[in-house]
Amino acid sequence: MSKATEKLKFEEAMQRLDQIVEAMESGRVGIEESIARYEEAMQLAAHCRKILDQAELRIQQIQMDAAGKPQAAPFQPAPPADAPQDDE
Repeated sequence: MSKATEKLKFEEAMQRLDQIVEAMESGRVGIEESIARYEEAMQLAAHCRKILDQAELRIQQIQMDAAGKPQAAPFQPAPPADAPQDDE
């Protein structure tokens, strides 16, 4: 991943991804440029995923302990809706 990509904020990376998709869908770019833009888009997508993964680690849920006091607990993402259910 390029250093320029690593410096982008999430919103900036998403905006660039939108620009790449728009250009590729419009047919304004040739095959070589499309390949280069695809490679850039994959780097941007990986960068965005990294940012989201880091943000998820920082999210905490507030839960009540036995004494009724709020306490922070690590974020536990819900399984995807299409994940197999365990019917025990």
